Amino acid sequence: MEPDEKEDHVEEEVLVSIFVPKLPPRQSTPQLLILNDCNIDRAGEPEDLKKKCRIVKELDLAQNKLNNWNEVFVILSHMPRVEFVNLSLNHLTGPIQKPPVTKMDHLRNLVLNNTKLEWCSVEKLLRLLPALEELHLSLNEYTHVLIDTIDPTERSNSVNSDDGGEASGSSGPDASSNNNTNSGESATSQTKEDPQSGCSCSSSTSAPSDIFEEKVPAVEEPPPFQTDPHGGVRKLHLTGNYISEWGEICRIGRVFPQLEALVLADCPLRSLKPTVPQGNESEEESHKFFQNLKLLNLSNAKIDSWEDIDRLAEFPSLCNVRLQYWPLWARTDSTTEHERRQLLIARLPNISILNGGDTIGAVEREDAERSFIRHYLDKPDAERPPRYYELIDVHGQLDPLVNIDLRPERKVKVRFTFEDKATERTVDVNRTVSDLKSRLEKLFDVPAARMRLYYVDQDFRDLQGLEEMKYPHKVLYSYNIRSGDEIIIERKVKS
Repeated sequence: MEPDEKEDHVEEEVLVSIFVPKLPPRQSTPQLLILNDCNIDRAGEPEDLKKKCRIVKELDLAQNKLNNWNEVFVILSHMPRVEFVNLSLNHLTGPIQKPPVTKMDHLRNLVLNNTKLEWCSVEKLLRLLPALEELHLSLNEYTHVLIDTIDPTERSNSVNSDDGGEASGSSGPDASSNNNTNSGESATSQTKEDPQSGCSCSSSTSAPSDIFEEKVPAVEEPPPFQTDPHGGVRKLHLTGNYISEWGEICRIGRVFPQLEALVLADCPLRSLKPTVPQGNESEEESHKFFQNLKLLNLSNAKIDSWEDIDRLAEFPSLCNVRLQYWPLWARTDSTTEHERRQLLIARLPNISILNGGDTIGAVEREDAERSFIRHYLDKPDAERPPRYYELIDVHGQLDPLVNIDLRPERKVKVRFTFEDKATERTVDVNRTVSDLKSRLEKLFDVPAARMRLYYVDQDFRDLQGLEEMKYPHKVLYSYNIRSGDEIIIERKVKS
């Protein structure tokens, strides 16, 4: 370097910046605060929270002893920047009696797994969290979805009018008494009031598994809480709940019209076809309220029909699905998992990711569609789905593939000749020469130790003659033995 350049370089190295924190480490709180299983049951001193927690953005209070929403709101009121809150495994079944005046505009992700939270509280939380984007309500033992944007009284009247009044004898009295659904308040004729909480939520909203199996099917569905659509929620997790009807899931679509990811793993859904009591929806309405849905997880559902697979193809934006561990796969006639995957890819033209695998490429899709056509070639027209004819228009009428097996024969029929005796026997070519001699010992009464074998190829008998099989551990298939060949047996002469 030149002298002037070296001098400039030295000046640059001398510049040093030192950052000193305003608070010592013991007095500052990180932006990510994890306090799992710390026996926390209340907020504590407001002044301490205000000083230490104002910069917290992610708060994890899972598996504590919080059971009062007022305490939760006191904690969050001193965290103006909080974006993520995990309250799982806290017993927050109580309602929200006195919601805070100001809304939490920064909270985007709320986890309430295994809290047994009632739907009336869920409805109030949605009104308090306008910026909410992701909501977790897994393992809360829900049997119904008790929030909706439609007045249940109007819906009940429309169903009765469509049925010509036939159902009025069974549902008319209840529908006439359940007309107070404004502001999330449910009618008292079909709900169970909690005297301490002041929130009316149905007793069938959550139930243990043993009660669910025996009693829930006999309980009449309670009316949902009417609410406004929440346009912010993009992801919803309902894993491990007891929801079995797709009509209940349609309510989710109405409440969250911008929903992009819906996780329903381990839910006993029996079909994707809405049932008539849910407002007389037709088959086309399975996807009506999920125009933006891109990811759907239905693993461990109770679906047992290929027609439900075809309904998934009607979702306009759906591109990522998980469909594992269905009863349908246990009875499918596909023998391998690869064939099952091909059938699914062919039936779902818009799906790009199946069961968490790699992105489905153009070559894999074309192979799957051609395999799908050949799968139904020999089936009667009544068993062919509409997708079959759509793919015929794309790929044309295909011929069945020729089944060519290039594996060598395992068992061949060989002619054995000893002196004036000749017989044909089936031989396993995976056995050794020594093993073959042991078996021939009983057949021709010649000791294996005094036996010589000669292999005769039926095509090269005159060209190469006999080939002695003198290596006891040599495998028979190494001689290229085929059906129709001959093995000559000779007795060794004593010297």
